Formats: sequence, structure tokens, C-alpha cells
Amino acid sequence: MNFNHEELLLMMLYNTGTRLGLVHELLLMQCYLMPDETALRELSEGVIEKLKLLTDAEFAELEFPPD
Repeated sequence: MNFNHEELLLMMLYNTGTRLGLVHELLLMQCYLMPDETALRELSEGVIEKLKLLTDAEFAELEFPPD
């Protein structure tokens, strides 16, 4: 799964060390977004969808922070 630089930065900020933990934290973060923060909502929704397609082993191979 390919993540762009912006997606990797978001993942780095909310990474708990596990794929499911990261999904959980991103969902929690979305609860605090203001209605006008559509770009961040769309970015986080895209990351969550990509994370759902990854296995835990594939997630473990991701490198944080990005180069």
C-alpha cells in the first residue's frame, strides 16, 4: 500500500504502534474536528481506508518518520 508524504505524517502523529490503535486514534481525532476542517477529515478518512486494507505485518513494515 502506498501512502503519500502527507498521509505518513498524519500516521506518525497518531501512531500508537499498532494498525488498529492508529485507526482508533484517527477516529477519535475526527470527533474533535470543526465542520470547516474538511481537508483533515478527508485525509484521515483516506488513511483509515488504506489502513483497513493492510495486514498487521504490512503495517509493521512501514517506516516512521518518513524520509
